Amino acid sequence: MSHSFAKLWIHAIWATKNRTELIDYSIEKKVYNYIHDELIELGCPVRIINGMPDHIHVLFLLNPQKSTADVIRQAKGGSSHCINGESLIPGKFAWQNGYAAFAVSESQLDVVYNYIKNQKQHHLKKNGQQEFDEFVKLHGFENSNNL
Repeated sequence: MSHSFAKLWIHAIWATKNRTELIDYSIEKKVYNYIHDELIELGCPVRIINGMPDHIHVLFLLNPQKSTADVIRQAKGGSSHCINGESLIPGKFAWQNGYAAFAVSESQLDVVYNYIKNQKQHHLKKNGQQEFDEFVKLHGFENSNNL
């Protein structure tokens, strides 16, 4: 094969440091825009970003020239730099060190998109850590280590 083809959709989840509820309604759009801009700069088109005050979900197309770890590290680092630079919250904003990233098949894009879109409704029934624990178990991991 003389050409390379890669189309990898990623559903990424990461939390604020200590799962502190730092992303309230008044700043969430700005936070999502910072993450969006970082991903676009990395050549990773974004389908949707949404979350809760203590964590976010992102569905994006991975640039085949980049690693998932590098992309997420840049999105987290760049967004926290902007949040702190604009003093959007009292005190220092930080993300947890870890993250989760799952490949999404084309046939499941709408399902994942709608799941992310409806985050506020999902969390009427379970908190962010419970949701995360279910995700990692579903994907064959034993323990989330409290991401």
